[in-house]
Amino acid sequence: MTTTPPEPPEPPDEPSAPPPPPDWQQQPPPGYQQPPAYGQQPYGQPPGYGQPPPAYGMAGYDPQAKSKLAAGLLGIFLGAFGVHRFYLGFTKIGVIQLILSLVTCGLAGIWGFIEGILYLVGANGYTTDADGRPLRD
Repeated sequence: MTTTPPEPPEPPDEPSAPPPPPDWQQQPPPGYQQPPAYGQQPYGQPPGYGQPPPAYGMAGYDPQAKSKLAAGLLGIFLGAFGVHRFYLGFTKIGVIQLILSLVTCGLAGIWGFIEGILYLVGANGYTTDADGRPLRD
């Protein structure tokens, strides 16, 4: 008796799915990217570029901020003429102090003296310049 060999199965119309990855190489969930390997830069960032860390003691430094000490000392010694107000940018009040000091023969100078002390101690309302910047120590 002659036997005929069995016919090979027909190839499927759709390709079969790839085999699942091994357990040690787990894929991230959909919507997440694989983190870059050690020593590699993420896409879009050239190596060696980025924001440098702030220098010691320079965090939050404003080069245009006025000095609290200078404003206080100007108020104590030259407050009768409104010099501390001109220094901080309050020109209208500075002119008023100057005129009052001239009219009262310097008696209104106590106003500038008191303001100088208030600037030195950092009293409420005496901590910023005309632009709203906080005064430096």
